[in-house]
Amino acid sequence: MSKRIIDIGVNLMHRSFQQDRDQIVQRAVANNVTPIVITGTSLKNSMEAARFTGRYKGKLYCTAGVHPHDAKSCNEETMTKLKELAALPQVVAIGECGLDYNRDFSPRDVQRRWFTEQIRLALELDMPLFLHEREAFADFSAILKEHAVNKAVVHCFTGTVSELKAYLEMGFHIGITGWICDERRGRHLRDLVRMIPLDRLMIETDAPFLTPRDMKEKPLDGRNEPAFLPHILQAIARCIGISEEEVAEATTATAEAFFRI
Repeated sequence: MSKRIIDIGVNLMHRSFQQDRDQIVQRAVANNVTPIVITGTSLKNSMEAARFTGRYKGKLYCTAGVHPHDAKSCNEETMTKLKELAALPQVVAIGECGLDYNRDFSPRDVQRRWFTEQIRLALELDMPLFLHEREAFADFSAILKEHAVNKAVVHCFTGTVSELKAYLEMGFHIGITGWICDERRGRHLRDLVRMIPLDRLMIETDAPFLTPRDMKEKPLDGRNEPAFLPHILQAIARCIGISEEEVAEATTATAEAFFRI
């Protein structure tokens, strides 16, 4: 397929990409995956992402935020530094932020506090939010409603039909990953993806995680990368019942408008 597609969620600063980050970007471009949005998951990681993306103007962008796993390391200074990062032209969203009650790597009250602070920052700066939610839907949606958030993408959505409906009613965008290619855990997503309007749908690898299970030739080390995004796009097109070209065009236009790139 010749159409360009945007990967809105790549953990490119992850240690598994330490040796070949630039080649990963080149392979993505060779597969028409460009630009890429790198996910910031901690202050340190967001700073590294901003530095790296600065070398690839127009090809790479990034988010700046603190993942709920890392919320325990947050303080007021963290927010000040995130605000400074957010002023850079390559930084296009606040996040990855949210709540994760599955792993509880940070206490829940701490997660809620710093999620709220990042929401306030995004609203103050008029920037979109890049969101993470796992087994925390009630608190997560309540906090977002309380702050009347409407410009956000729920990254790596794997939830239920009622959760999806709630997110769409709140005006959110939805990020779909290779989870949809997993015949065991992702089966329900194949029906749900049809409910997402094309102007709210975005696609992502979440690399190096979530390598599509049904790829014929999987990497030996199991590492996912943005060059595999066309495989996910094909799966989504099959589920929706429209051409790959239409999905590519729509999701690219949606991502460009959402991130203002």
